[in-house]
Amino acid sequence: MLAYIVRRLLYALPILLGVNLITFALFFVVNTPDDMARMQLGVKRVTPEAIQKWKAERGYDKPLLLNAEAGGLAVLTETVFFQKSARMFVGDFGRAEDGRDIAREIGNRMGPSLAIALPTFILGLFVTVTFALTLAFFRASAFDFWGVVLCVAMMSISGLFYIIGGQYLISKVWRLVPISGYGGGLEAWRFLILPVLIGVVSGIGSGTRWYRTVFLEEITKDYVRTARAKGVSEAAILFRHVLKNGMTPILTQSVVAIPGLFMGSLIMESFFGIPGLGSYTIEAIQSQDFAIVRSMVFIGAVLYIVALLLTDISYTIVDPRIRLR
Repeated sequence: MLAYIVRRLLYALPILLGVNLITFALFFVVNTPDDMARMQLGVKRVTPEAIQKWKAERGYDKPLLLNAEAGGLAVLTETVFFQKSARMFVGDFGRAEDGRDIAREIGNRMGPSLAIALPTFILGLFVTVTFALTLAFFRASAFDFWGVVLCVAMMSISGLFYIIGGQYLISKVWRLVPISGYGGGLEAWRFLILPVLIGVVSGIGSGTRWYRTVFLEEITKDYVRTARAKGVSEAAILFRHVLKNGMTPILTQSVVAIPGLFMGSLIMESFFGIPGLGSYTIEAIQSQDFAIVRSMVFIGAVLYIVALLLTDISYTIVDPRIRLR
């Protein structure tokens, strides 16, 4: 197990380096350092001298990837890529274009993102698994048929409809909770109820259909027929055996969702005005702040790799037949 974990972590290094390089290349294909300077300075203050000064102050006056004029390791270290991207491997995210420390901003904004993502994830998993088990229990019945129809209909509706409809009905018409914004402390729950509710409801269709398929596949296996032959009730088969043996795909879906829990929801946070990591990323893209964008992409890649590793490890817990070597 330990050798497997170490090997996977070593594999992660070239993956993270590749993600860094691709992000760096894509960003500077769209915007050169001169373009970034012009956008930050504004039309009235753009002069060649001002552009050079802006680049020098922020370290964009160096070559992008290779410094042919330098010698030794400086060929690689005295570049924009090393100064701005490679340092993230040691946790140095640098500063945004407005001068604020990115690591501190990420730490401050992680709380609101988790406050939405964790309840949405836990409640959504409970609701979808329970609904899927119920449909599997009443399989081939009218309840199962109309349940699947409802799931397909919910899957076909855009997530924006749930957000806009929820804001209009619950906040504007019924005036039960604020339509947007965020408050600290105990008052935060008033701003979180609606986005959490919408997040759970919008995921019921796809989640239920996926888990229903998993459970129906398990029901056709030999151990279920053996349990029925021994007189075990259908409810006991579903909740004691089928659910337990269907944990592998459930874990796959659940653990892979870890990056989303930390990174926040881009659309949800933007619509509800919640100062989380999702809205932070959107703001950075709109202002074309490369420092923030590359930091969020890097953190997302790290979390995704960690999630895949945790997925493999969790398989050995729920299914002892699986061994990692």
